[in-house]
Formats: sequence, structure tokens, C-alpha cells
Amino acid sequence: MPTTIAAPKTKTAPAAERDFLPLQGTDYIEFYVGNAKQAAHFYKTAFGFQSLAYSGPETGTKDRASYVIRQNNVTFLLTTPMRPNHSVADHHHKHGDGVKVLALTVDDATSAWEETTKRGGKSYMEPKRLSDEDGEVVMSGIHTYGEVVHLFIERHNYRGPFMPGFRKWESDYNPPETGLQHVDHCVGNVGWGQMNPWVKFYEDVMGFRNILTFDDKDISTEYSALMSKVMSNGNGFVKFPINEPAEGKKKSQVEEYLEFYNGEGVQHIGTERVEAARHSRRSR
Repeated sequence: MPTTIAAPKTKTAPAAERDFLPLQGTDYIEFYVGNAKQAAHFYKTAFGFQSLAYSGPETGTKDRASYVIRQNNVTFLLTTPMRPNHSVADHHHKHGDGVKVLALTVDDATSAWEETTKRGGKSYMEPKRLSDEDGEVVMSGIHTYGEVVHLFIERHNYRGPFMPGFRKWESDYNPPETGLQHVDHCVGNVGWGQMNPWVKFYEDVMGFRNILTFDDKDISTEYSALMSKVMSNGNGFVKFPINEPAEGKKKSQVEEYLEFYNGEGVQHIGTERVEAARHSRRSR
């Protein structure tokens, strides 16, 4: 009888884990401030931002005035309340000028909200569509530390300067740019013992991973210390270091922030400049 030889079994490579929250980067960062027009002038003068868009009473938005400024891929939205009994006014009264929104660009804002809320994220904004003659933007959002929120922005069907409800803002004052290219990271300061719970939040809810850890020996002086863990999404486009205080002879910078800001929040925004990128390439 003829001998039958079985064909060798082909080994299939394990399937790559699906990124349930694919992020394309930081869409914009919104600050709640006491005087948005003045703040926009400061960022234009000091950092070379350019005027982009405006929303306020003249565009049909009665409760706030917002100025949008941009430099390459860095976009700031500066918002001021128009009346005292308002959530923006309450935020500013408690914290002073500070970051409210870290908005992230996604392909599907509805999926982003569904995936994060089913994993334990607390909803801030259910998916909603905004539209005008330039197309539509879909946005949704979840809460994170303090009063900071993440908005998921889907804008591939929009051609306007920023989003519906805003009009193009043209200004005769346009100082030269300073080379800012994109947002590299946004640092959050949280309270004692809260770093690891928020690290777990970013791991479980948003699928991030811890790429770098600093303890109180790494970031310290004789008097002050802190601990930090850097969280990153899969492609590395979005990085959120989380800081908490550490014991020292005096208050750490994180404690001072929590005291003066009156709660947890965004400590600073790190951007990459053209010169830094060139130096990095030369050093390789």
C-alpha cells in the first residue's frame, strides 16, 4: 500500500493584541482661564502661537468665550466664562488658570467611549455630533484625575478651522513661531498614594503601559522628592507621566502644586521643538 505522509503543520504566529483605543495623538488642550484673549496674546508673544479660531457671543455661544491658537501640531483652546454661575467660572474660582481637557484624536469617538467606559471609565460626555457647513466632528469623553477629562475627537469629516461653533480668527499680530512641533507629554500631579491607582486606570481603561518609572531617589533634592510613572499608549504618540509626592525635609513640588492648585491636575505640558528633534537625530 502506498505510504501517506502527512503535510507538516504550519505554525501560525500569535495574533497581535488589538489596540482597543488607537490614538493618533493630542488633538488639543483646553485651559479654563480668567481672560482668554489676554492668555492667547501671552502664548502668541512668548511661544509663537498663531491665531486660529474663535467662539463666543458673536458666534452664538452665550456662556463663554474661547480662543484657539496653534503652532504646527500643538493646539491650545483658551476658555473664559461669560457669567459667574457657570461650571467654567467654578473651575477657575477653585483652581485659577489650569488645564481642563486633554483631547485625543481618534478614528471613532463612539468606539473610544464604549471601549473605555465598559472597562471602568466614568463617562464625561456621551458621543455627540457637531456639524456645520464644513462637515461634522464627533466627540465623547471620560473623567480622569482631579477635574481633568479626556475628550475623544473624531474629525476626519471636518474641513473647518477647528470645529463647529467656531469661526476663523484672523489677527494682524502674528509673531514668529518658536519651533514647537507637537505635544510630547502631559504630566499629572496626584495626591499621596494615588500614583499607582491612576497607573492602573490608564492600564485597564485606556490600554496604556508603564514605560518608565522614577522613585524618590531618582527625582529628589536634599529637601524635596517625588515619584513618577510614565504611561504611554501603544504607538507612543500619547504619554502621561503621573507624579505623586515623596517624603523629604520640606514639601515636595507636587505637594506645593496640590496646595496652590487646590487639587489634582495637569502640572505641565511638554512639547518637542525643531532644534531638539535635530539634536536627537545627530546624536544617534
